[in-house]
Amino acid sequence: MVFSFLGDGSQRRTGGRTLVVQGLDFFMKKRTPRLSRPPLARMLRLHEALKAGTLPNCRKLARTLEVADKTIQRDLEFMRDQLGLPIAYDAKRHGYHYTGEVAGFPSVQVTEGEMMALFVAQKTLTQYRGTPFERPLAEAFRKLTEGLRDQVSFDAANWEAFYSFRSAGVPLSDLAQFEVLSRALRDSVRVRFRYRKLRSTAAEDRTVEPWHLACVDQQWYLFGRDLARDGVRTFALTRMAGAEATADRFRRPEDFSPAALLEGSFGIFSGGRPRRVRIRFDAFAAQLVRERQWHPSQKLREEKDGSLVLELKLGSLPEIHRWVLGWGEHARVLEPADLLDLVRQSLARALEAY
Repeated sequence: MVFSFLGDGSQRRTGGRTLVVQGLDFFMKKRTPRLSRPPLARMLRLHEALKAGTLPNCRKLARTLEVADKTIQRDLEFMRDQLGLPIAYDAKRHGYHYTGEVAGFPSVQVTEGEMMALFVAQKTLTQYRGTPFERPLAEAFRKLTEGLRDQVSFDAANWEAFYSFRSAGVPLSDLAQFEVLSRALRDSVRVRFRYRKLRSTAAEDRTVEPWHLACVDQQWYLFGRDLARDGVRTFALTRMAGAEATADRFRRPEDFSPAALLEGSFGIFSGGRPRRVRIRFDAFAAQLVRERQWHPSQKLREEKDGSLVLELKLGSLPEIHRWVLGWGEHARVLEPADLLDLVRQSLARALEAY
């Protein structure tokens, strides 16, 4: 597993599931992957030519598509024998044609509802602007919709007016730096960069074996072995500068699991042994809390007065500490005692500031 996405508040903690993108070939490499059938884009062009009734032949089509005559022949045979399209050759007029009505190319059969779901998914993922994923997603959606115009009636312009996604505080991503790390992941080579820790004013030189890139709550992080500290560390890409790949290769441990690393976290920070965390929410906040899956370990207990007790198993407290503060007077920590102390201290300091 090379990449994982953990979404924003409502999507981040859905049973611990992550959207995983295997490999980098779809945006990093320009080589043509091996396919078990002729490429869809070329067959769509053949379909349009046959549907137009211009009686194209292999030589003419091959010249237009810049491939060999035999490639066109194999494409046509696949379309006829595997896709069931009524293709025939007219010996007198030396060209191919459809012998019957063909409503649309049978490449991908989808309903309007499925097309809408794809549209929403594409819009959701474009929240990650500034990464190599944005442009390929838009291009893939364009190609899919072009191939489905004859099968599904939809108006993308109208859909743009119906659905939108908005996030506050979206991190500014460095595309060039992201690509350096992505290539280093793919090639299993170490990277060097300058890194400024959250509470530090000066940057430090780091040499790291990159193991995994994860998008957690719209923020990209690199998991990897820090050579100087000889341990797995987490690096926010927004606090990284001057990333460059080295020629030093490494082997990533086969048992490394980002999901296991984040199992006891409420975000990106992982720590010690998971322990019970209990928070009571008043009746006002209870409805908002029960509407979401905040963590895979969560349990909810309804109280007679309308309040709600949320129970979690966490190994790290900094993120749940900040989360509780965000609920203000509507939340009270029941346990553990050290989390309760952290919240009290933060509220006291906040009061002093006012």
